[in-house]
Amino acid sequence: MTSQFASFSPYTPPPDDPEYNSTTGSSSSHRAWFPNYQSQAGETSYQSGGIPTFNNSVTGGETMQDNEVQNQWETRLGLRVDLWAAFAYLLGPISALIVLVLETQNDFVRFHGYQSALMTGPLLVTRLLLSLLRFPQWLRTIFTVLIWSCQLYMVVRTYIDASNGLMRLELPFIGVLASQWVVEE
Repeated sequence: MTSQFASFSPYTPPPDDPEYNSTTGSSSSHRAWFPNYQSQAGETSYQSGGIPTFNNSVTGGETMQDNEVQNQWETRLGLRVDLWAAFAYLLGPISALIVLVLETQNDFVRFHGYQSALMTGPLLVTRLLLSLLRFPQWLRTIFTVLIWSCQLYMVVRTYIDASNGLMRLELPFIGVLASQWVVEE
């Protein structure tokens, strides 16, 4: 009496296993049914039969190929780059923090988030100190208007620069630091 499961094929070793490749006498690991394509850098992708590697990925656990370019106009949330980067300056350090927490993909937007935090944070702390140290009201008002005008200028300038090919206005000292932080991420 035969079993109903006897129709399964017996185990066949893979053709690239050197232990079972003794009929040809060579221990080649070439898979005839799956060509081994290598990138120009000499790396083998897992799709072409290579061993997957980790800790060297750009995003999502896979490495970017030489012909792939990360789209500079895409944001993680699908928002417009010009509006999202300009929003980083709108509410000072609060909007900068929102941008830095929510946007993890676009370097242009993250740069403006860092620069906004580095610009408006110290200005607001200085304004708070002016109030606590009882400076004259007219001096505090002038400083408040200065902060708002700086923020408004950066909102407009960032929006315009985004439409001109994602140009970055780097403020002295803090712009360089913001760029460095984006590169180090």
